[in-house]
This record gives sequence, structure tokens and C-alpha cells, in this order.
Amino acid sequence: MADNNPANTTTVLFVLLGLPSTPQLRCGSFVVFFSIYLMTLGGNLTILIAIVSDAHLHTPMYFFLANLSFLEMCYTTVTLPNILNNIVRQSNLISFQACFCQVYLFTFCATFECILLAIMAYDRYVAICIPLRYRIIMNQERCLQLGSIPWIMGTLNSIIQSLPTSLLRYCGLNKIDRLYCEVQPLLQLSCSDTTLNKMLTTGSALLFGVGFMTFILVTYVFIVSAILRIPSLSGRLKAFSTCSSHITVVIMYYGALIFMYLRPTSSDSWRVDSVISAMYCMAIPVLNPIIYSLRNKDVKRSIGNFLLWKRFTRGY
Repeated sequence: MADNNPANTTTVLFVLLGLPSTPQLRCGSFVVFFSIYLMTLGGNLTILIAIVSDAHLHTPMYFFLANLSFLEMCYTTVTLPNILNNIVRQSNLISFQACFCQVYLFTFCATFECILLAIMAYDRYVAICIPLRYRIIMNQERCLQLGSIPWIMGTLNSIIQSLPTSLLRYCGLNKIDRLYCEVQPLLQLSCSDTTLNKMLTTGSALLFGVGFMTFILVTYVFIVSAILRIPSLSGRLKAFSTCSSHITVVIMYYGALIFMYLRPTSSDSWRVDSVISAMYCMAIPVLNPIIYSLRNKDVKRSIGNFLLWKRFTRGY
């Protein structure tokens, strides 16, 4: 792992320092991570099945929720299987190819979620602020067009972030203070000039982080104003309940990002960064199904009907 160049990437290895080193902690970590992975897959797959199986949920709001559930399963699949594999092998090493594959997919998921949360906010804006034109504006064609934007922009941003980073030179001990590979720690490791890379990451953070977060905030200003103008209390509560789950997810996701990137640095900042990055790619995906199922009567009803149908069919 001495001096290397982009043409000889097969010899480059990275060391992920986020995993505990003692056998006892590794065993406990395996149980925790494996449980999180199973709960994330199970919870989000349940949401997907509920939406697909219930015709009443074939609406724009639940179409985007299905995309979010699929994304959360991808988010954890990008990171957790490799973490579990490293624990079993008792090795913190990851190859150059595997690391940058993880960088590409992780950046794709992060970009996808920022855009998707903004699209979901727009959907709620149209539903609450322009209810009479909702079916016309949010028709099937428009939903498919909006749904394609995260895929296209996520792919482009992932290429723009991961490809230039993979062309850098990495020298010495390539230790990453994370559970998985990300762009920022890799830029700190490189012995090349990373000015262009830092400009690209800053531009990405401003567009997909600050830009879309601002869009969501402005959208909810109009939504809250419209809700407050509803004359009846029951009407206001019903309108607010349709976007309360989305608000909760937005606060958790952007709250973690803001805390990670805007807080002052300290001597143990890498430990905090590792915990926060693990939160928004592991904890939030496992909480999303709970948030949407507990706060949404339609989802709870659909899940209940599906479970009753499964129990009924088993009887035969």
C-alpha cells in the first residue's frame, strides 16, 4: 500500500476503522447490524407489498412512498452486507474496486433521497394548496416524469463524484474512519491535488443538500399557510396528517446531514462523523416504515388486510 497510481488499482486496499477491534464487540456488532438489516428489509418490503396489493393506495403519494421504501432497502444493502462480511472475516480491509463501487452506490442513494423528499413535498403542496387541480397536475404521466428525475440525477451525480475520486493517487496507510467508503474521507487520504474534487463535492452539497432542503422548507411554508386557512379543526388535522410522516423523515434525514457537515470540528470529530453517517444510512431506513405505518391509517389498514388475507389463505 505504498505509492500507487490509477493504472494499478488492484494493489490498493483501504482499511475501514469504524468496526470494533475486540472479538466480543464484533460479535455484538454483528447481531446489531444483522438485526437492523433484517428489520429494514422486512419493514420496507411490507410497505411495498401493502401499496402494490391495495388498489386504494395506487395514488401519487403512495407511488413516491413506494420509491422511498425501495430506496431505503438499497441504502442499507450498499453498506450492511459488506460490514457483516468484514465482521465474519475479522478483517477491516476493502479493495479499491469494492470501495468505489460503494462510493458510487452510496452517493446515488443519498442524491436520490434528497430529490425524492423534495418531490414528495411538492406532491403534498399540490394536494393541500391546489386540491381541485390535484388529479390533473399529478396525473400518471407527471408522476412517472417526476419519478425518473431522482434516477437520472442520482446517476449523473454519482459519476461526477466517484469517477474523479477514483482517478486520484492514494499513498501510505489508507485508513478510513467510517464503516464504509465515502467521498470525503477518500479525499482526505489522497496524495493528489483534490481542489477539483472538493469543488465538485461542494457544488453537489449546495445543489442537492442546501438547494432541495430550501425547496422543501419553502414548500412547507405554503402548505402550513394553506392548512391554517382551513376553517374546521378536523379539516386542519386531516390535512396535516397527510404530511406529518414526510415532515418527520425530512427532519431526521436533513437534521443528521446538517449536524454532520455544519458542526464545528474537534479532536474526536471522526467518531461523531462515523456515528452520524451510520445513522442516516442505517437508522433512518429502519425507522421509515415504522413512521409511515404508525402515522398513516391507510397503510395500517392495507397491511392488516394483507395479513388477514395471508392467514385466510393458509387456512386452505
